[in-house]
Amino acid sequence: MGTPDFAVESLKILVENKYNIVGVITAPDKKAGRGQKINESAVKKYAAAQNLNILQPTNLKSEEFINEVKTLNANLQIVVAFRMLPEVIWNMPEIGTFNLHASLLPQYRGAAPINWAIINGEKETGVSTFFLQHKIDTGDIIAQEKVTIGENETAGELHDSLMLLGKDLVLKTVQDIEHDNVSPFPQNENQELKEAFKIFKPFCKINWQNPISEIHNHIRGLSPYPTAWTEFKNKETGELISSKIFRTEKELVQHDSALGTIITSKTTLKIAVNGGYINIIEMQLAGKKRMEMAALLNGFDFNNYTLI
Repeated sequence: MGTPDFAVESLKILVENKYNIVGVITAPDKKAGRGQKINESAVKKYAAAQNLNILQPTNLKSEEFINEVKTLNANLQIVVAFRMLPEVIWNMPEIGTFNLHASLLPQYRGAAPINWAIINGEKETGVSTFFLQHKIDTGDIIAQEKVTIGENETAGELHDSLMLLGKDLVLKTVQDIEHDNVSPFPQNENQELKEAFKIFKPFCKINWQNPISEIHNHIRGLSPYPTAWTEFKNKETGELISSKIFRTEKELVQHDSALGTIITSKTTLKIAVNGGYINIIEMQLAGKKRMEMAALLNGFDFNNYTLI
């Protein structure tokens, strides 16, 4: 059970290792884009190419879907980036249902664990497999693997690392279950837990008054999606231009510039912040393409603008 690219690798490695995939459950097709073309999930595209049995329920609690899952007669269900399941579904197989989650549980339970680990400045994260229980992301842990987070690593880059780490952990978990070599253990609730709430656009606006590391982590933790953004105001006309910022670097120095001051050269743009400067490496002005800063500065003069 899965929908996005993150889930494809886990399905793929099970297929390549000759496991009997009796069904693939993924999101219904959706219309997307200007032409309202039918968009199939990444998991569906891969499953169709492998001639696997595909189910696309709109209602996970419907009697029709429950009966369809029963007829599959699966002895194990695996969930990777899918919706919250009703108990009648996750409790159906004799072995149970396990989930792959992109954090070191119990930390970062929720919808956006990769983003929040970076936003909060974590130095490491990882992936966990666990058996589903009633409360989301709280079941007994089967296995975990850790990975270091780089100083300038973005959420997109970490996503890809965890996707590959996760598919190997899914295979290992299935193999260990197959050979009765698992000893699931409860999650440790006796610690301060950090949540991974779903992220909405207002949170993505950059506060240039924050300390330099918070700003840098905020930007890379939202890159490439849902993306940190800011607004530039034309000093003469008052026109506002929205801009998405994808990649930055920190310059830790003392300075006397007012916070939010824009400093440019022919190839660089940096913002004065508390603790140094934020060098903007990659940015996208509204209505324009995503560009490296040096290329963007060839056609746009930021000296007429201030940050708001």
